[in-house]
Amino acid sequence: MTLLPEVPGVLSGDDVAATVAAIAAEQSSDGMLPWWRGGALDAWDSVEAAMALTAGGRPGAGAAALDWLCARQLPSGGFPSEWREGAVTAPGVESNHAGYLAVGALHHALVTGSPGDRWWGPVSRALDLVCRMQLPSGSIGWALRPDGTPDDVALVTGSSSLLQALRCGSSLAALVGEDRPSWTAAADALQAALCSRPDAFADRARFSMDWYYPVLGGALTGAAAVDRLAASWDTFVVPGLGARCVADRPWVTGAETCELAMALAVAGQVDAATEQLAAMQHLRDEDGGYWTGYVFADDAIWPVERTTWTAAAVVLAADALSGATPGAQLFTDPAGLLTER
Repeated sequence: MTLLPEVPGVLSGDDVAATVAAIAAEQSSDGMLPWWRGGALDAWDSVEAAMALTAGGRPGAGAAALDWLCARQLPSGGFPSEWREGAVTAPGVESNHAGYLAVGALHHALVTGSPGDRWWGPVSRALDLVCRMQLPSGSIGWALRPDGTPDDVALVTGSSSLLQALRCGSSLAALVGEDRPSWTAAADALQAALCSRPDAFADRARFSMDWYYPVLGGALTGAAAVDRLAASWDTFVVPGLGARCVADRPWVTGAETCELAMALAVAGQVDAATEQLAAMQHLRDEDGGYWTGYVFADDAIWPVERTTWTAAAVVLAADALSGATPGAQLFTDPAGLLTER
């Protein structure tokens, strides 16, 4: 019997099973896993939702979502920015969309105990593209220009996610008996930029993700991680409701709150992480799905949408806090685990 993630006093195993079922209900028979049935699909969020299915005892459905993406990988190694009902609606290629496939592939291998080679080819092409998009500062351009060159704008959130992706890729390489020193070198340069080169990144400090993602992605650990999270806590955290998406709006969002919980777990602050996961449960719907956000100044759910990626963040946060699956390690020790496989 599959051990489901659960967090006593916050989410039971049955609660998590209901959330996983709500995600699975939005998946098409061919594996396509959008934000909601008929809605947008981007590679990053679809991989996250696939990981939640796998962690929640539905690895076949998680694998089908990754298969769907890999069948649509571009020759560059990237993915279109958006599909709707299977048709490309935004053809641009973003680096973090490409990179996150490595996290999903390693997560599936860890949770299921599979050899890890099922998506090795697409992962290899995706991370080789990410390395080609690395800028002289060590940061990584957020997207490809129409001429195929990397944009010279880098984002803290996207680059932090890519740090995790490159480490996961190196771990996956070791698992399948391959060696990719270029990925390790790219990760080292990227971490150095994230830790010491704020000028290498666009200023998006009003977004909470730029606050906690260097911790969630493993760039900052130990005391540095604790200090980072403490520095802007009062700016972004609304007691009892969760984390704001942006500092200057009265809007808390479920996915950001769950990601903050995982970052707190990375920093060793498990009680605070559990408190944040509990705080966002006001976004839970009756069937286990989750609304994206809440405008507390108006006492209103907004936008009026339930997204698979918000529900997925709940499942992954619950797994990180409970350690129910081996995949939880990707979110509790993004720096340590991935360098030794």
